[in-house]
Amino acid sequence: MRLGRVASPDGVAFVSIDGDGDTAVAREIAEHPFGTPTFTGRSWPVPDVRLLAPILATKVVCVGKNYAAHAAEMGGAPPVDPVIFLKPNTSIIGPGAAIVMPPGSARVDYEGELAVVIGRPCKDVPARRAREVILGYTIANDVTARDQQQADGQWTRAKGYDTFCPLGPWIETAVDPADLQITTEVAGTVRQSSRTSLLLHDIPELIEWISAVMTLLPGDVILTGTPEGVGPLTAGETVSVTVAGIGTLTNPVAAKAGAR
Repeated sequence: MRLGRVASPDGVAFVSIDGDGDTAVAREIAEHPFGTPTFTGRSWPVPDVRLLAPILATKVVCVGKNYAAHAAEMGGAPPVDPVIFLKPNTSIIGPGAAIVMPPGSARVDYEGELAVVIGRPCKDVPARRAREVILGYTIANDVTARDQQQADGQWTRAKGYDTFCPLGPWIETAVDPADLQITTEVAGTVRQSSRTSLLLHDIPELIEWISAVMTLLPGDVILTGTPEGVGPLTAGETVSVTVAGIGTLTNPVAAKAGAR
């Protein structure tokens, strides 16, 4: 099932998206998409609605240096254990919404990633049972003020700005995440190209590790890490992250209003 969240002529709703392209239809889900969704009977052609971030996350848990080649380009060795950090849920935006460049940073980077959406409350989940707590998979861009990350010595400010966590365009519940092509394009040029099979710590291991630290709630999002090829964005560009089997997440880049 393809799950999304839309702004329709009748308000904001969770939906199931059936079909592709201009003929796709968004069917309204009653209440929430967890468990077995029920439907209200209302629907809209997808071209008539605006896709929003597909989930309202309580928290976004991110994994750093989870591809060996990316760890190397950042000047470090691959970590033995997963390295995790948080992005605030206020950083989340949906497809088509602008990534806003903070005036206090001279370098803001894209980081295309596969994201996991949690489907039920869970704690201390063994890797062998990780699939039981997953709702599905979506696409993320872990936008980072790289100069501030390096200056601060920790990552909260650099990764926490409003608009620094694009998610979408929807959640795929049936895709196998083990070996998916992931590609990031900036202004039409491919900047990242890798496969999820190269993750140092795979998704079951990540869920076991993270849930040993904190309780995960329905709608929480795990960003699984970015491959090599990260680089800067410039206001006026467009950045697109594509994950095979899911789709493409596209966002324009804009300067903050009033910034010089």
